[in-house]
Amino acid sequence: MLFFDIATLLPVVLLIAGVTFGGVWVWAAVLCISVLTWALDRLVRRAAVVRGAGSEFPTGTGLAVGLGVAHLPLMALAVWAVGGASGHDLTHRLGLLVGFGLFFGQVGHPNAHELIHKPARWQQMLGRAIYVVMLYGHHASSHLRVHHIHVGTDRDPASAPAGMGFWRYAARAWGGSFMAGLRAETALRARARMAPAVWTHPYARYLAGAAVCLALAAWIGGASGVLAYAGIAAYAQLQILLSDYLQHYGLRRRIGADGRPEPVGARHSWNGPQFWSSAMMLNAPRHSHHHTHPGVAFPALDLTEEMPTLPRSLPVMAVAALIPPLWRRVMARPLARWGQDKTDRRRDADADEILAHDGQAGMDRL
Repeated sequence: MLFFDIATLLPVVLLIAGVTFGGVWVWAAVLCISVLTWALDRLVRRAAVVRGAGSEFPTGTGLAVGLGVAHLPLMALAVWAVGGASGHDLTHRLGLLVGFGLFFGQVGHPNAHELIHKPARWQQMLGRAIYVVMLYGHHASSHLRVHHIHVGTDRDPASAPAGMGFWRYAARAWGGSFMAGLRAETALRARARMAPAVWTHPYARYLAGAAVCLALAAWIGGASGVLAYAGIAAYAQLQILLSDYLQHYGLRRRIGADGRPEPVGARHSWNGPQFWSSAMMLNAPRHSHHHTHPGVAFPALDLTEEMPTLPRSLPVMAVAALIPPLWRRVMARPLARWGQDKTDRRRDADADEILAHDGQAGMDRL
C-alpha cells in the first residue's frame, strides 16, 4: 500500500503548498501529476502484479475513505485559490486550476469509482458525493446501471466505437450517459415500486447537490468563484471522459443470434500496466479485471497476457486522444490485433511463440 499512499497523497501535499506559498510549489504540483508520473512510468515499465489476493484490504479502504473525505474541502480550497481572494496572480491561478483539475480527474475520479463499488452504503454515498462535487453526479448512476451492463455495445454511451474521435465522443458520452442513467434509475424504481416522490430520485439529489455546491462557490468567491469552480469541474470531467474513452475504444462485444451480447470478458477493456500511474489511479488502469470482477478491491486487481494493453500509459494516451488523427494512427495496430476473434488471436499467439525462438519477437517489441 505504500506506493498507493505516496502516489495519491503527494499531489495533495503539493497542491496545498501551492495554495499556501504559491510560486514554484504550484508548478511542482502540476509537474508531479504529469511529468513525474510519465518519468516514473518510463523508469519502471511494468507494475507489480498481485496474484491470488483476496478482496479485503482494510488499509486500501482507509486510503479510499480518507481521500474521499479530503476531496470535499480540497474543492473549496481550490475554488478559493483560483477564484477567491487568495492573492495569487493570473498565471498561478491558472496553474492551480490545472493542478486541481488533474488531481480531481486522475485521483479523485478513480477513488470515487472505487467507493461506489463498495458494499457499504455509506461508502457508496461518499463516492456519489465526490461526483456531485465535480458536477458529474449522474456518473455514479450511469456507470453502475448502464456502463457495467452494456459496456462494449451501442447501448453504452461511454464505449467509443472504432474510428470515433474523442471530441465527438465527449459530446455524445456526457449527454448520453446522463440520459441513459436517468432512464435506468427511473426504470429500477418503477420495478421496485419505490415512492414516486421526486426528491427521493437519485437525479434530484445530484442536481440539488450541484446547486448547493455552486451556491457555496458563489459564497467563497462571488462570480469569479463560480467561474473558477466551473473551470475546475470541467477540467476534471475532461479527465473522466478521456478515461472512459481510452479504456474501451473500439472493443466491442459480439451480438449472438438471440440478439444478446456475449458476456463481458478480459478482451473488452484496454489496460495500462505502468507502475506509477497505476498507483496514482488506484489500479484503475487494470480495467479488464475490474469489469470481470467489479467487487474486487483496487489493490487486488490483476493483469494477465490475455488483457489488451495500451501502447503507452493512460496519461500519455490521453494526450494522444486529444488529437484524433494521432490517436487513430497510434491505436490502429493494437486495435487490429484485439479486434480479431479468439481463434485468430490464439493462432497469432502461437506464431509469436515460434518467432520468439529466433529472436524476432523481441525485435518486434522494440
